[in-house]
Amino acid sequence: QVHLVESGGGLVQTGGSLRLSCAASGNISRINTMGWYRQAPGRQRELVAAITNGAYTTYADSVKGRFTISRDNAKNTVYLQMNSLKPEDTAVYYCNLADALGPRYYWGQGTQVTVSS
Repeated sequence: QVHLVESGGGLVQTGGSLRLSCAASGNISRINTMGWYRQAPGRQRELVAAITNGAYTTYADSVKGRFTISRDNAKNTVYLQMNSLKPEDTAVYYCNLADALGPRYYWGQGTQVTVSS
C-alpha cells in the first residue's frame, strides 16, 4: 500500500507564495514520476507540474516561471514552490505518484490553496 500525505496549502493574497509538500510512503519503485494536479470548482482536474525520479520536469503553461517543482528521492517527497500567486490559482491541489512498476497510480487527499484578490 502506498500513502501520499500533503501539506502546505492555505490562504494567501495575490502575489504571495506558498510551498506544498507531499511525502510518499509504502512500496514504491525507484522509477516513478511525482506531480501536482489541481481542480477548481466546476473544472476538470489538470496537471500543474511533474518531475521524474531523474529530475525531468514539466509544467502547465499557466504556471511556467512562477511555480517550481522539486523532489528529494531519499525521502520520497515532492515539493511545489508557488510564487506570484494569482486568484486563478485557487483550487484543491492533489499530489500524484505514477509508479513505473505496474504501472500504478496513487493520489493524495488534496490540499486547498486559496488566493485572494
